[in-house]
Amino acid sequence: MSSAPAGRQGFPRDDVIARGRRTVVRRKRMSDVSDEYVWRSDEELAQYDASNPMRVPFPDYERNWSFDMKFTDTAGRSFAVEDESGRHIGNIMYYNHDAARREAELGISIGRRDCWARGYGTDAVGALVSYLFRETDLQRLYLHTLDWNKRAHRAFEKAGFADCGSSWRNGNTFIVMQVRREWVAAAAAEREVPA
Repeated sequence: MSSAPAGRQGFPRDDVIARGRRTVVRRKRMSDVSDEYVWRSDEELAQYDASNPMRVPFPDYERNWSFDMKFTDTAGRSFAVEDESGRHIGNIMYYNHDAARREAELGISIGRRDCWARGYGTDAVGALVSYLFRETDLQRLYLHTLDWNKRAHRAFEKAGFADCGSSWRNGNTFIVMQVRREWVAAAAAEREVPA
């Protein structure tokens, strides 16, 4: 039996979940753990996530990360984001999946500062949204972004999300944003209509 044809830069095709114009959303690999450890330990990145920086030794983090990737559903809903040169620049995931309501929450973090404010987040979000609406029965994706994070708010708007409310948690105010399957389908149909 032959192996699957190689994809971008020698990755197997099943490694890639979605492609944007500038990003690739792919399954995580063990080699990603060191990047993630650095990013999860970073105080500034933790502020953008309304969380505390992680303070555990790397071997403990690596063991737990490996367990999650092998034995939980995390690997099926948490992905790496690469730039056009194949660098791991961040992570994107969906969670809080509600099968009855056919919705899930989306989250993204671009860990590499040299990739901030360059359109990578918007591109990766758009790619994952398209993938989820094409490959699942989800009808709605939503997210929470801190009210002071104007850059993220603009990026999510560019990816098709619209404000739908606000929430408050642990002393932080969040803007709740959503995108619906029918919005994405209508926008795609509009682009296909000749002028």
